[in-house]
Amino acid sequence: MYENETINGQPVTEEQIQAWADEAEDGYDVAALKKRGRGRPGRGAEPSQVVALRLTLEEIAALDARAE
Repeated sequence: MYENETINGQPVTEEQIQAWADEAEDGYDVAALKKRGRGRPGRGAEPSQVVALRLTLEEIAALDARAE
């Protein structure tokens, strides 16, 4: 292990690595693992359609100003 390995700014110790390895060797309950959806969450009950749109810098600035 590298001397300066961190996770979220906290040093990772050999003991922590061994604890993770022991946990993995014991196995995981797949049903209990966090389920993740695909992509961004929907905006409503119905599916949304993706639309490609090209805007000038001025149009983007106007949209940003209106959004604020």
